[in-house]
Amino acid sequence: MLKECFENVKACVPLVHNITNYVTVNDVANVLLACGGSPIMSDDEGDVEDITAICGGLNINIGTLNKNTIPSMFLAGKKANALGHPVLLDPVGAGASALRTNTALELMKELKLTAIRGNISEIKTLALGAGSTRGVDADVADTVTEETLDAAVSFVKEFARQTGAIIAVTGAIDLVADDKRCFCIRNGRAEMGKITGTGCQLSGLMCAYLVANPQKPLEAAATAVCLMGLAGEIAKENLLPGEGNSTYRNRIIDAIFCMDADRLENGAKYEVR
Repeated sequence: MLKECFENVKACVPLVHNITNYVTVNDVANVLLACGGSPIMSDDEGDVEDITAICGGLNINIGTLNKNTIPSMFLAGKKANALGHPVLLDPVGAGASALRTNTALELMKELKLTAIRGNISEIKTLALGAGSTRGVDADVADTVTEETLDAAVSFVKEFARQTGAIIAVTGAIDLVADDKRCFCIRNGRAEMGKITGTGCQLSGLMCAYLVANPQKPLEAAATAVCLMGLAGEIAKENLLPGEGNSTYRNRIIDAIFCMDADRLENGAKYEVR
């Protein structure tokens, strides 16, 4: 499964329109290039519909939300829907402010979303219609552990059923689910949380995989999560003494660029429930 999804991205070279946050926009672009895709960044109302029309998918990230980009998200999303393109929502910080929460909920209401990717606190906020998060980080009380895994799997499957979207929850254990199956993925390193934007990068990566694998959205999203986690493991192994989180970020992108299908297939750690 992973090999096929991986090879489809390389063959397709998916063009992804990103309305993403200005903290991580460069890293998102570079991760898309590293995986075999191609990025376009555009967030002006006068531009987004034309850009969406020439791309294969749309990645919406609310990490630095403002009154200028909100209308652009809806315009681009509706254009992508009309064209039948995948749309991914990354509800960064949903629960941290009313603006973020309400905008994410309205995007869910107005757009047909192919996937929603966030941490468990953000996803719970969307499922409940309200909530709280510690900035853009998951609340410790919401952490998915082996003890809470069964309940978390049931929760994400039910939210997938309600939304009709693939739900991807990333953390110590990653969950990627539709209403029937959930991939429980155990790749990654804790040090990835010390880099700003690994989640944003994953959203861009996942959107590329959704574009290249339209018949298998669940498998595509799960493959992207495995790839990101495995890249984090490889990057940590390649760090030299004296190198820190800045170099680690670059080595993660390098690991994605240098990944091959066999290494991904052999290194992925997941089960399906």
